[in-house]
Formats: sequence, structure tokens, C-alpha cells
Amino acid sequence: MKVITINGKKYRLPNALNPFQLGLYIHLIDWKWQHITTDYGTSQGGKYDAILPGTMVERNEWPHIYSEVRKVLRAHRSKNDFRIHPHFYHMASSQAAIINLFLPILQHPSVNFILGAIKPDLASLATDCLDNGYCIEFWGGNFDNNDFNSGNKGLLGDKSTMSGTDSDIAIAYRNHQNELCLWLIEHKLTESEFTECGGFKSKGRKAKHDCIKSFAQIVTDKHTCYYHDVRKFKYWEITEVNQQFFANHSSHASCPFRGGMNQLWRNQLLALALEQDKNQSYKHTTFSVVRHPGNNHLDESIKAFKALIDNNAMFTEFTSTNVIGAVEKYSDAVLDEWITWYRGLYRLKEHKL
Repeated sequence: MKVITINGKKYRLPNALNPFQLGLYIHLIDWKWQHITTDYGTSQGGKYDAILPGTMVERNEWPHIYSEVRKVLRAHRSKNDFRIHPHFYHMASSQAAIINLFLPILQHPSVNFILGAIKPDLASLATDCLDNGYCIEFWGGNFDNNDFNSGNKGLLGDKSTMSGTDSDIAIAYRNHQNELCLWLIEHKLTESEFTECGGFKSKGRKAKHDCIKSFAQIVTDKHTCYYHDVRKFKYWEITEVNQQFFANHSSHASCPFRGGMNQLWRNQLLALALEQDKNQSYKHTTFSVVRHPGNNHLDESIKAFKALIDNNAMFTEFTSTNVIGAVEKYSDAVLDEWITWYRGLYRLKEHKL
């Protein structure tokens, strides 16, 4: 933890922040001090101004969630007891940010037009699926009481109460051919990278878990991968079935998924597995990343992943500014109020149509 002083105000911050993170953290702290509280929060014994105080956590308060959707969010959680992230009570929480970005839209009468402007194949929200057409922290078994103890570890075999592959939000919709589809969305606010491979860094790795092997070599001998061999995750089994999707894997001399592409790979595998699962009704399943427009630190991994899959249309990326721009085309007084609030909280510039 470090303390910096700007315009006479002292900010308690993490030690390592890139320029984008520093700027947004300062803004979020100022917003918190003005709209919520000047009390600090704690993490691992340190005091931080970007974290909400423990009293709010204990009372299960969500002052950083848009007021008009808090009741809706609590109702959703009563049906889908999704995991609250450890950093949810941080002002820079990506989990909170995607809730603030999509729930107001999903409750609005113009939802079909707004989402269709972002995803052109979307004709109508499938309100008869999931919870009125959406699900937070979707992994495939959300409405089965999230019962991991029964042995349901999801299609990728990696889900537990504390970890595993999921998307920040899933949206069920019908396309213009009236086919039921699913849209998985991952959000990044200030993160400088996607989640990297935990197996690559695991202390349980043995010599045979050779991440230097190529994509093709690992597909042939999946026990090369710690996740497959020890954890029994199904990543490489699904990858083998979908080798053509990863069209340019031969351009990587070793495993492409050790770094930031690991999370993109796993989320894409979830989309592929859902589309191919006979127990699911989704005809098409796609995956997108939405990020803050000022966060360019993710660009390298996104570019590399697009190259790996030869720009397959099943994966797309956009920014929160793109979402706000789509909303503005169909905005009314209710949405105008939310847009002003969202822009103010996350420091988004005016979007020119």
C-alpha cells in the first residue's frame, strides 16, 4: 500500500498501478467520497480508499450498484445464488461494473433494439429462458441450486464454489430465424490482463507437464497438461473436438494458453461446449469481451486470440462506450438518468453518434 497526495487529498492505493489504473482509481475514490462514504475498506490488513468499508459488506449493502436495479439483482440472486467476487466491494470491481452496464438495459422496454444494435443477429430477448433472459456468473448449472457437491462441475469439469470457468453475464435471445441462442460476456474494467494459466504456475506440476509442447502435441498427449492430468479438467478434450476453430494454432511453437489467452480460451470452450451439448437448447452460442475504452492493456491478448481463431465470428469484443452509444439511440428519461450516472461513475466521455 502507498499513499499519494493530489490537490491536497491523500489517497491510499495499491503499490503497482499502471497510468490508466491510477487515473481511474483516483476518479473512483473521488466518486466514492462524494456519493457514498469517505470511510476506507481493508484488504489483507491494508487500508484502501477504493474499497467500501467492512460495515457495508457486513450489512450486505450495494451502494456502488445502480439504485434502480438493486432490488432486481437481489431477486435474481434468490434464484441464482452466484458467487460474489472477493473484490466486489472494490469500486473498480468488474463484476459490479457489468451489472451496472447491463441490468438497466435488460429491464427496459427497448432492450431488443439496444442489444440488437450491439449484436446484429439478436432479434428478441428470450425472457422464457434463464431468469427473464439473463444469468449473472453463468457456468451452465446456475439454476440447479449451484450444487457442486452433487458432482456437477460443469461442461468443462472445473467448477467449484470458489473457482472455475464462467461468464460474467449470459444473455439468452432469439435470432432473426427464431433460433434460441446464448451470448456469453466477460467484462474487464481496470485489469491489465486476462486470467493466466494456474496450472502453468502450480507447485504440483511435474516434469511431464510440459507447457513447451505445441498445441498439436498436447492434443495428442493431453496428460502433458497439468489441468488435464491432475485436475481432470476437460479443456483439451473439448479443444480436440474443435481443433478447426483454433485454425492458426500451428503459429505457436508451444502452448498458446499459458498467458492471458488462457481465460479467453476457457470462456470460448464454454461457448463451444454449450452449443454442442445435446442437453442444451441453444442453437448458437457466442462469446464477447467488453472492456473500458481506456483500458488498452488487454489489446495484445485479444489480438493474439483473434489471430489464433482466424477472426472467427463466434468471438467479438467491444467497449462500454459502444454499449452506451447503442442505448442513446433509443434513450428516454429513464435511460438518460442511468447514462449520466454510469458515465459519471466510470469516467466515460460523451459518445458522438
